[in-house]
Amino acid sequence: MEIKNRFKTLRKQANLTQTELAKKSGVGLRFVREVEQGKKTMRMDKVNRVLSLFGYHLEAVKDEKE
Repeated sequence: MEIKNRFKTLRKQANLTQTELAKKSGVGLRFVREVEQGKKTMRMDKVNRVLSLFGYHLEAVKDEKE
């Protein structure tokens, strides 16, 4: 699932507006909107700050070779 869809799904499941999510996670409203609109570049620390509200995080994982 793309990060923009994950953000939106988690936010809606928590019955939060974009503004409420921004305030609760300590990021700007603009950041939340840009992520949900599919911005190609973003700060990972901010992504993890928002995801941590829902018990998630992003991390680098080594690809398995076939």
